[in-house]
Amino acid sequence: MAFCFLLNALLDREAWARERLVSFAGQAAELRLPLWPSLRICIAPEGRLQAGGPEPSAAITLRGIEGTSALADELRYLARHLRADFEEELSRLFGDVAAERIGATVRSFANWQHDAALRVTDALADYAIDERRALVRRMELDDLAAGIAQLTSALATLEERISRLD
Repeated sequence: MAFCFLLNALLDREAWARERLVSFAGQAAELRLPLWPSLRICIAPEGRLQAGGPEPSAAITLRGIEGTSALADELRYLARHLRADFEEELSRLFGDVAAERIGATVRSFANWQHDAALRVTDALADYAIDERRALVRRMELDDLAAGIAQLTSALATLEERISRLD
Protein backbone atom coordinates (compact mmCIF):
# COMPACT_ATOMS: atom_id res chain seq x y z
CA MET A 1 0.00 0.00 0.00
CA ALA A 2 1.36 3.39 -1.05
CA PHE A 3 0.51 5.15 2.22
CA CYS A 4 2.51 2.66 4.30
CA PHE A 5 5.32 2.71 1.72
CA LEU A 6 5.72 6.48 2.01
CA LEU A 7 5.54 6.49 5.82
CA ASN A 8 8.03 3.62 6.01
CA ALA A 9 10.42 5.54 3.75
CA LEU A 10 10.19 8.44 6.20
CA LEU A 11 10.68 6.11 9.19
CA ASP A 12 13.72 4.55 7.49
CA ARG A 13 15.24 8.02 7.13
CA GLU A 14 14.33 9.00 10.72
CA ALA A 15 15.48 5.96 12.70
CA TRP A 16 14.73 7.63 16.06
CA ALA A 17 11.01 7.67 15.19
CA ARG A 18 11.02 4.00 14.17
CA GLU A 19 12.77 3.11 17.44
CA ARG A 20 10.01 4.89 19.38
CA LEU A 21 7.38 2.77 17.60
CA VAL A 22 9.07 -0.59 18.32
CA SER A 23 7.49 -0.81 21.79
CA PHE A 24 4.02 -0.57 20.15
CA ALA A 25 4.54 -3.54 17.83
CA GLY A 26 1.29 -5.37 17.15
CA GLN A 27 -0.90 -2.36 17.94
CA ALA A 28 -2.94 -0.60 15.28
CA ALA A 29 -4.28 2.83 14.39
CA GLU A 30 -6.99 3.70 11.91
CA LEU A 31 -6.86 6.46 9.32
CA ARG A 32 -10.35 7.98 9.01
CA LEU A 33 -10.91 10.55 6.29
CA PRO A 34 -14.33 11.83 5.26
CA LEU A 35 -15.73 10.29 2.09
CA TRP A 36 -12.98 7.64 2.15
CA PRO A 37 -12.97 4.12 3.62
CA SER A 38 -11.11 3.65 6.90
CA LEU A 39 -7.58 2.31 6.64
CA ARG A 40 -6.11 0.25 9.49
CA ILE A 41 -2.34 0.42 9.99
CA CYS A 42 -0.42 -1.94 12.27
CA ILE A 43 3.03 -1.42 13.76
CA ALA A 44 5.42 -4.21 12.83
CA PRO A 45 8.08 -5.52 15.27
CA GLU A 46 10.84 -3.40 13.69
CA GLY A 47 8.79 -0.19 14.08
CA ARG A 48 7.66 -0.07 10.46
CA LEU A 49 4.04 0.16 9.33
CA GLN A 50 1.92 -2.41 7.54
CA ALA A 51 -1.69 -2.58 6.45
CA GLY A 52 -4.27 -4.32 8.64
CA GLY A 53 -3.93 -5.32 12.26
CA PRO A 54 -6.05 -5.74 15.38
CA GLU A 55 -8.70 -3.39 16.76
CA PRO A 56 -7.20 0.14 16.61
CA SER A 57 -6.31 1.98 19.80
CA ALA A 58 -5.98 5.35 18.02
CA ALA A 59 -7.68 7.13 15.14
CA ILE A 60 -6.07 9.59 12.75
CA THR A 61 -8.56 12.12 11.36
CA LEU A 62 -8.46 15.55 9.74
CA ARG A 63 -8.79 17.07 13.21
CA GLY A 64 -5.79 15.18 14.53
CA ILE A 65 -5.09 12.01 16.47
CA GLU A 66 -7.91 10.75 18.65
CA GLY A 67 -7.67 8.26 21.49
CA THR A 68 -6.38 8.00 25.04
CA SER A 69 -4.00 5.08 24.60
CA ALA A 70 -0.23 5.25 24.88
CA LEU A 71 -0.08 4.66 21.12
CA ALA A 72 -2.26 7.72 20.50
CA ASP A 73 0.05 9.81 22.71
CA GLU A 74 3.10 8.52 20.82
CA LEU A 75 1.50 9.25 17.44
CA ARG A 76 0.73 12.81 18.62
CA TYR A 77 4.38 13.21 19.63
CA LEU A 78 5.58 11.93 16.26
CA ALA A 79 3.11 14.16 14.41
CA ARG A 80 4.59 17.19 16.21
CA HIS A 81 8.25 16.27 15.79
CA LEU A 82 8.50 14.24 12.59
CA ARG A 83 8.50 16.38 9.50
CA ALA A 84 7.89 14.54 6.28
CA ASP A 85 8.88 15.82 2.89
CA PHE A 86 6.90 13.40 0.80
CA GLU A 87 7.76 15.20 -2.40
CA GLU A 88 11.44 14.62 -1.68
CA GLU A 89 10.78 10.91 -1.16
CA LEU A 90 8.71 10.76 -4.34
CA SER A 91 11.35 12.62 -6.34
CA ARG A 92 13.83 9.85 -5.55
CA LEU A 93 11.41 7.35 -7.08
CA PHE A 94 9.79 9.28 -9.93
CA GLY A 95 11.82 12.45 -10.51
CA ASP A 96 11.27 16.06 -9.51
CA VAL A 97 8.50 17.02 -11.94
CA ALA A 98 6.37 13.93 -11.28
CA ALA A 99 6.90 14.29 -7.52
CA GLU A 100 5.75 17.91 -7.61
CA ARG A 101 2.63 17.00 -9.60
CA ILE A 102 1.83 14.04 -7.35
CA GLY A 103 2.28 16.27 -4.29
CA ALA A 104 -0.01 18.93 -5.76
CA THR A 105 -2.61 16.28 -6.54
CA VAL A 106 -2.46 14.85 -3.02
CA ARG A 107 -2.76 18.33 -1.47
CA SER A 108 -5.67 19.13 -3.77
CA PHE A 109 -7.37 15.87 -2.81
CA ALA A 110 -6.84 16.54 0.90
CA ASN A 111 -8.24 20.07 0.51
CA TRP A 112 -11.23 18.63 -1.36
CA GLN A 113 -11.84 16.13 1.45
CA HIS A 114 -11.69 18.90 4.04
CA ASP A 115 -13.92 21.22 2.00
CA ALA A 116 -16.46 18.44 1.36
CA ALA A 117 -16.60 17.59 5.07
CA LEU A 118 -17.18 21.25 5.95
CA ARG A 119 -19.90 21.62 3.32
CA VAL A 120 -21.71 18.48 4.48
CA THR A 121 -21.51 19.66 8.09
CA ASP A 122 -22.83 23.12 7.15
CA ALA A 123 -25.66 21.61 5.09
CA LEU A 124 -26.70 19.34 7.96
CA ALA A 125 -26.57 22.23 10.42
CA ASP A 126 -28.67 24.42 8.10
CA TYR A 127 -31.19 21.61 7.70
CA ALA A 128 -31.40 21.06 11.47
CA ILE A 129 -31.79 24.80 12.12
CA ASP A 130 -33.90 26.09 9.25
CA GLU A 131 -35.91 23.09 8.03
CA ARG A 132 -36.46 20.93 11.12
CA ARG A 133 -36.13 23.71 13.70
CA ALA A 134 -34.35 21.15 15.89
CA LEU A 135 -31.51 23.57 16.67
CA VAL A 136 -31.30 27.32 17.23
CA ARG A 137 -28.68 29.70 15.89
CA ARG A 138 -26.43 31.36 18.49
CA MET A 139 -27.70 34.84 17.59
CA GLU A 140 -31.34 33.80 18.07
CA LEU A 141 -30.45 32.23 21.42
CA ASP A 142 -28.63 35.40 22.51
CA ASP A 143 -31.66 37.51 21.48
CA LEU A 144 -33.96 35.21 23.49
CA ALA A 145 -31.67 35.44 26.54
CA ALA A 146 -31.61 39.26 26.27
CA GLY A 147 -35.40 39.32 26.00
CA ILE A 148 -35.77 37.08 29.06
CA ALA A 149 -33.36 39.28 31.02
CA GLN A 150 -35.34 42.38 30.03
CA LEU A 151 -38.63 40.71 31.02
CA THR A 152 -37.15 39.60 34.36
CA SER A 153 -36.03 43.16 35.06
CA ALA A 154 -39.47 44.55 34.13
CA LEU A 155 -41.20 42.00 36.41
CA ALA A 156 -38.90 42.90 39.30
CA THR A 157 -39.73 46.57 38.81
CA LEU A 158 -43.45 45.80 38.65
CA GLU A 159 -43.31 43.67 41.83
CA GLU A 160 -41.50 46.50 43.61
CA ARG A 161 -44.17 49.02 42.55
CA ILE A 162 -46.97 46.67 43.67
CA SER A 163 -45.33 46.11 47.05
CA ARG A 164 -45.20 49.92 47.57
CA LEU A 165 -48.92 50.16 46.87
CA ASP A 166 -49.79 47.68 49.63
